[in-house]
Amino acid sequence: MTATDPALPGLAQGWCALSVLHGRIEAHLERALQTAHDLSVREYSLLDVLSRQHHGEGGHLRMSQVADAVVLSQSATTRLVTRLEDRGLLARYLCVTDRRGIYTDVSDAGLRLLAEARPTNDSALREALDQASLDPELAPLVRAVEMLHAPA
Repeated sequence: MTATDPALPGLAQGWCALSVLHGRIEAHLERALQTAHDLSVREYSLLDVLSRQHHGEGGHLRMSQVADAVVLSQSATTRLVTRLEDRGLLARYLCVTDRRGIYTDVSDAGLRLLAEARPTNDSALREALDQASLDPELAPLVRAVEMLHAPA
């Protein structure tokens, strides 16, 4: 069965194609990041999300917000944070205004690794999209992804 199998209703065909595209991209990114930087896609995503936090009002994300941003459960996000903290890529600390709150910051080592991995991620993403665009079932989705951040 392919993404555009006529036996699937229209909405299901679109969802299937999107799922195929996502899987291909994620697998390509995973191989590239693991090979070059010993990072998983989830680890890279977490470092990226946390690196965009800032100090000050509303600058830090709560663990539930981080979990939503990296599309993981809170418990899986906590385990991921712990693994990266054990590698010295993240640090946790208590919120100064609410001692129950725990924040996570990317360490200097984590920022360096993220900076090194970003070109690999971007290049692998471009490669995966270019390859997927050759598949007539996926080409419209690739164009839609490319249009999301295209200049107006």
